[in-house]
Amino acid sequence: MSDESPHRPYYITTAIPYVNARPHIGFAMELVLTDVQARYRRLRGDDVRFLTGTDENSLKNVQAAEAEGVPTAVLVERNARAFHALREVLGLSFDDFIRTSADARHRAGVEKLWKACADQGDIYKRAYRGLYCVGCEQFYAESDLPDGRCLEHGTRPELVEEENYFFRLSRYQTHIESLLSSGRLRVTPDGYRNEVLALVRSGLEDFSISRSSTRARGWGIPVPGDASQVMYVWFDALGNYITALDYATHGDLYRRYWADNPTITHVLGKGITRFHAVYWPAMLLSAGIATPSTVAVHGYVTVDGQKIGKSLGNAIDPEHVVAVHGADVIRYFLCRHIRSGRDGDFNAAAICRARDSELADQLGNLLRRTTNMIERYHDGRVPPAATGPSPFAAQVADVQRRYERAFDDFRLDDALAAAWSLVETANKYVVEREPWKLAKRRPDPVADADLAATLYDLAELLRIAAWLVAPFMPHAAAEILRQLGLTEVHDGDWTDATRWGLLEPGTQVRSGEPLFPKANRAEAS
Repeated sequence: MSDESPHRPYYITTAIPYVNARPHIGFAMELVLTDVQARYRRLRGDDVRFLTGTDENSLKNVQAAEAEGVPTAVLVERNARAFHALREVLGLSFDDFIRTSADARHRAGVEKLWKACADQGDIYKRAYRGLYCVGCEQFYAESDLPDGRCLEHGTRPELVEEENYFFRLSRYQTHIESLLSSGRLRVTPDGYRNEVLALVRSGLEDFSISRSSTRARGWGIPVPGDASQVMYVWFDALGNYITALDYATHGDLYRRYWADNPTITHVLGKGITRFHAVYWPAMLLSAGIATPSTVAVHGYVTVDGQKIGKSLGNAIDPEHVVAVHGADVIRYFLCRHIRSGRDGDFNAAAICRARDSELADQLGNLLRRTTNMIERYHDGRVPPAATGPSPFAAQVADVQRRYERAFDDFRLDDALAAAWSLVETANKYVVEREPWKLAKRRPDPVADADLAATLYDLAELLRIAAWLVAPFMPHAAAEILRQLGLTEVHDGDWTDATRWGLLEPGTQVRSGEPLFPKANRAEAS
């Protein structure tokens, strides 16, 4: 859609990951969750802007480059390419990809943000001594470190003593609490909102927003007017959400998708909720900038119950699992079998079970049986529907309501489950109606009419199910519609296309290859 679209703007972002290593399946899930929401909003007719990118000005990236013996710029550029390549691997639809070390718009934007906060008297310089976890890029109090180790990474933070610039977070405690408690800044699921509110109510302290250039090895964006310091990676990274919209020039994208937009959603992992629900809105308030509307938090992808992490040595390459199973299978698994907001295990056996018993046996088999029966019993053309009201119209309307409500609450697993209920209904209908027995009774006119109505209902249930699963499995949805003789889903056609009874009798169906070939033993191991 163009910027002149009459439809309401909807801006959605992922967090931006460090590029000290290649991407793993944990961040791939975040990309998929965000992509699904973006695709759904486009289908509804919203003017969507979907941003992702890479966080490249981190000390973690510097240390990874040193360990590898290559310049930091070489490492981050190489790994950033791997993150961008997930667009094709996972079938993503992002509109923009920002690199914090390479995009001139980013540096200009965060410099402007820094100066805006400084102009409000919210930035000052002082000496600081504390325990710093490079993995988190965060200072911790000793009380936050059981056994002296970081809860996220299991490492002992290093003691750092230097002079840094600080942001007056304490000045915004009342503002942040009001945003969160009123729902003007929605944190979902509610459990994470409650955690953040408890943190805010316990008292907010000013936080360091710069590092010495020496300790940063000269890597990062210099503090305006003080080249001896570079911006703290979180001050730098959080700014990407507006710098990618040309905040530095107050451009058209910034006005449409941020300044004048009431619907701004950040999707992120639970470990960085405080940065997005506390630090970021405080920085925006200081600079006189609108705050986001929603922070949608997801849990971690785990392996045998342990969080996946590049530094933990158990990372799973999304490119590999997609090569084995296909993008739609992985997208389906991440959205259906990892509950919204919770941690969830990712393993080959579970993926193969979902692929075989749900995708192949339920959806794929339903499509194959329906198209084959229409070809065999009705010359390959969709038969006429029964006269009178459909027995499925009320259920479809109820499913659509549940589906939309789940999307609004960012419960994508529940949205997909609602869509899947139509697949289950259709499969049950095949067993109950036994179309092959009706076919044997022809040319009895009653049996012939019953057969035609049954085949129409199956095809129409499949058509609507394809629209509902399209945000999750875009390629599978397009293939279902193709075999039903229809075109792909189109943005903005949601209200009409998901209504019962729109499949035209006489449409030529085209059966094809199995939608989801079953897994073999090697894939399940």
